Amino acid sequence: MAKKSKTVFVCQECGYETPRWQGQCICGAWNTFVEEKVIDATENDTRRRASSAGAKPSRLKDVGSADYERIDTGISELNRVLGGGLVKGSLILISGEPGIGKSTIIIQAAANLAKTLGKVLYVSGEESEEQVKMRADRVCGSVDENLYILSETNMENIVNACDNLEPKFLIIDSIQTMYTQTLDSVAGSVSQVRDIGNQLMKLGKTRNIPVFIVAHVTKNGELAGPKIVEHLVDCVLSFTGEREQDLRILRAYKNRFGTTSEIGAFQMCEEGLKGIQNLSETFLESGTANTEGSIITAVYEGSRPVFFEIQALTAPANAGFARRTAVGIDNQRLNMILAVLEKKVGITMINQDVYVNVVGGMKPDSTSVDLGVFLAVYSSIRGIVSPRRTIAIGEVGLTGELRSIRNVEKIVAEADRLGYEQIIMPEKSAGKLDKALQNNRCRIAPVRNIYEAIDAFKGE
Repeated sequence: MAKKSKTVFVCQECGYETPRWQGQCICGAWNTFVEEKVIDATENDTRRRASSAGAKPSRLKDVGSADYERIDTGISELNRVLGGGLVKGSLILISGEPGIGKSTIIIQAAANLAKTLGKVLYVSGEESEEQVKMRADRVCGSVDENLYILSETNMENIVNACDNLEPKFLIIDSIQTMYTQTLDSVAGSVSQVRDIGNQLMKLGKTRNIPVFIVAHVTKNGELAGPKIVEHLVDCVLSFTGEREQDLRILRAYKNRFGTTSEIGAFQMCEEGLKGIQNLSETFLESGTANTEGSIITAVYEGSRPVFFEIQALTAPANAGFARRTAVGIDNQRLNMILAVLEKKVGITMINQDVYVNVVGGMKPDSTSVDLGVFLAVYSSIRGIVSPRRTIAIGEVGLTGELRSIRNVEKIVAEADRLGYEQIIMPEKSAGKLDKALQNNRCRIAPVRNIYEAIDAFKGE
């Protein structure tokens, strides 16, 4: 007797299932439930449990640590973010806004791996084979004969193509356009994306080939589709940047084979994406001179310090509430710093519009830029310029004290190499420096609170 199919309602945001339609999901989203058919798989589950009855656990101490072999993608910045290169059998999910450069970096990596690794299969569900060829000719020049293209959205056909071709590297662009015939739901639905993700994981792990998966993003810049796909993959990469600017930043939000603190910097050119080795010099092209409302700060990303300029502008508010506009800095963090400035320093900010911008499109997540934002706003509202080429780093507390930051010794060494004259930092961080760094050309100004930081900034 055939199994009777049933229907469930699935949230397209989080994947939650319910037997009845609901207006609001438990994740808080409204009107996201879609009816989907589900086949009763009780019999298959019984078979699966019976076949795995002989599985035996192993002692953890007897398990050898795997020395993963890294595959060079030919793109140094991509290798940096991945932790040294691709790992065989790994699934990498890459996302970003339309036009940010996802397909460009993937076709560049595919062309490089086709020359060194062997057969590479590029599966495109959004573009035709001619469109992919035009991009490859533009960014790669000559295309190796081991690079294959397949314009297909049916997952069964893709698996058959992999059976015949036996590629060493697989690219899926994008997962939201793929569908499997075993489900009745449309491509891009929660059920389809979840099942396609499981099939790709099985394909990559059983055949020991790395798989690159492109994913769409929502209006908020988050990955579209169910979170289960992020849990299945080994690495989640995100491409960020402004389309009107050349700078692109690649971050890893999940990496089972490396750290998530590394960033990759690229410049979008007519010939494709080019890696930026010295990111600080790119951000500091216009920040060499001391100007009002401008200061240099730094963060430590992965294995390198990154220096950039913070600009602030204050102006009298015309009417109503004063504006607080921040580009690259969290707006709530800015409001906290302005409250400290008003309460502890005695500067009235309620009638002042404040604009803060991180030059170059950088969006730092570290609180070590707090002191830079504080001094940039103070410099603008007081009209004061530091007599020295100064760098300011440190986290500002609500009481006005400065808290220590990590990897300060590497930031100081890079500041000395770049030729800066003074670096203002928390006293606790300065106490951890070696004597060699304390005696270099860049003067160390250890401060305990914002009052001492203001004095050091003014050269007193």
